[in-house]
Amino acid sequence: MARFLTSSIGKKFVQSVSGAFLVIFLLLHGTINFFSVIDSLHGNFGKVAEDAVRFSTGDGWFQVGCDFMSTPFIDIMVPILALGFIIHIGFGIWLSIENYTKRGGIKRYEVASKAKNDSWAAKNMFILGILVLGLLAFHLSHFWAKMQLQEFMGAEAENPYYLLMVTFKNWWMVALYIVWFIALFLHLEHGFWSMFQTIGWNNKKWLKRLKVIGIIVAAAIVLLFVCTAVNAYVEANFVTASHEWTAPLLAKF
Repeated sequence: MARFLTSSIGKKFVQSVSGAFLVIFLLLHGTINFFSVIDSLHGNFGKVAEDAVRFSTGDGWFQVGCDFMSTPFIDIMVPILALGFIIHIGFGIWLSIENYTKRGGIKRYEVASKAKNDSWAAKNMFILGILVLGLLAFHLSHFWAKMQLQEFMGAEAENPYYLLMVTFKNWWMVALYIVWFIALFLHLEHGFWSMFQTIGWNNKKWLKRLKVIGIIVAAAIVLLFVCTAVNAYVEANFVTASHEWTAPLLAKF
């Protein structure tokens, strides 16, 4: 097993498996965030039941989604997810260093390389990964630390609608968020089909299909998160005052 994990194929396999797990998480998390947009469409943005009961019928969709993210099952998955991130990042750095060395290091442009035909994303997966890591740090400090971590510590979690509005009330933060997710799109678009190629789905017929599916999946994830940020900006600056349910949130701004 140790020999397999230290081999080139083994490292790529681990990178692919951990990457697949993260893609599933991003789809789930992005969908729950998008519930806030659905709430806005129905005039329920900021709707939180006074009974403070989990999965209350008086909650908006986004609040219900956040309740799901704080269930014991998700609490158990958090350390597994954290381990997946660490493994994915660690093996990504390992592979990047090896590829850099094999291609000649700082003199890699002086020799012919089969990588010259690779896409920009393929050549810069490490850089894109660093940008995505910045997005993760942003998320942990602005949302997870003030919601799931607070509940884990026995304190009351912040109102999720309030956190969205406070975080994205400034246009420059939304713009920075979009730039981050462009990096995520490029990272996922290449990583998705590369993941399947690693496990043997590399024939020409399926590879073309997987590249298209990768673009669709990456675009869906990015759109879910970007729409959430843009919607929160609109709510914070133009709409919230007209909503009966969100009036108490205004006092916090």
